[in-house]
Amino acid sequence: MFGIGGGELILILFIMLMLFGAERIPEIARTLGKIMAQFRNATNDIKNEIQKSAESNGLDKTFQEMHGNFTGLTNDINAEIEKAKTNILEQSPKIDAAEDIEIVDGPVKRKR
Repeated sequence: MFGIGGGELILILFIMLMLFGAERIPEIARTLGKIMAQFRNATNDIKNEIQKSAESNGLDKTFQEMHGNFTGLTNDINAEIEKAKTNILEQSPKIDAAEDIEIVDGPVKRKR
């Protein structure tokens, strides 16, 4: 949770208990919960306003069209890359490794 391990979380809870006391911790937790809910609601309101504004100006359709164009362009580029790979592989000379291997009896000696 948030990159905090179990031992660190226990230490933080212990420090909170020492600073605020057992009777104030539930009150602090409720207050933090309310603040987080208000923050979440404000964030959702901002998202909804931006989305409504984009829809009223027709920007949402523009973004969808741009996304479709980029997707099509990406597919075209990938198809061209595959064609180029195929052409390169077809045009490259075939090497038969068996012709280049010399089989000898006995130990192999290195050339120096």
